[in-house]
Amino acid sequence: MLKQRIVTALLMLAVLLPALFYRSIEPFALLTLLLIVAAGWEWARLNGCESSTALVLGVALGLVLAAFWLAGGISFLLRPLWFAVGCLWVVLALVMLRRGVVGWAGWPTGLRLWIGLFLIACAWLALVQARLIGLGFLLSILVLVWMADVAAYFGGKALGRRKLAPTISPGKSWEGALSGLLGVFVLAGVWLLVDAQGLGDHSSLYARLWAKGPALAVLSLLFLVSMSVVGDLVESLVKRSAGVKDSSQLLPGHGGVLDRVDALLPVLPLAMMLVTL
Repeated sequence: MLKQRIVTALLMLAVLLPALFYRSIEPFALLTLLLIVAAGWEWARLNGCESSTALVLGVALGLVLAAFWLAGGISFLLRPLWFAVGCLWVVLALVMLRRGVVGWAGWPTGLRLWIGLFLIACAWLALVQARLIGLGFLLSILVLVWMADVAAYFGGKALGRRKLAPTISPGKSWEGALSGLLGVFVLAGVWLLVDAQGLGDHSSLYARLWAKGPALAVLSLLFLVSMSVVGDLVESLVKRSAGVKDSSQLLPGHGGVLDRVDALLPVLPLAMMLVTL
């Protein structure tokens, strides 16, 4: 299993990294759009759609986003959208995690389906707009989520005692979540120090938040880390409701696309919201 995970990860990096660092945005936008099609397919299947119907919905999601892209929509100022999506994620976190797996199953299928597809679409728009702002800005968001996840894993392994959400994700602990937060604070501090030495381009999320004031920067990072945990828990809740371990088997050793990007789904639009307020 470990060998399979490593091979899949290396293949993904071999494809994603050249597109990410390419001087124009088109290869990255197109490649990630294909991943969004897969994510839409997975989401539809998790919410009761047959595989063929789910595929149609995933492709339709990709076509709608492609049309928006071709119409120049990714260059629009989408500040109201980021604020609306941020509010929606907060409401979903409060309602879904409070009601749990059984509560989610009681929601109308259509509502569950379209909310998820909408949030997946918004995550792609935020991803592409973040890349338009700058490579350093996008990388700082991605690394924030990765650091929160890695630090939470090791902190939870070493110190975890109190379960964070035992009926949704038994492996998560409060100690792990706090370790993830501490890891992100350390990351942000190091990133800002590097920028202060003139080695960065000052376009990072941390630099932009710090420019708004230290207190707001700290609160913003606390919020983003918390919502990265929410994204993970929400996907775990949906999978438990569907009775599956992974969102799909598209990525051998890793599960599905949603399994890899669940924490990014809320963090990307929320980061855009914070820097555009």
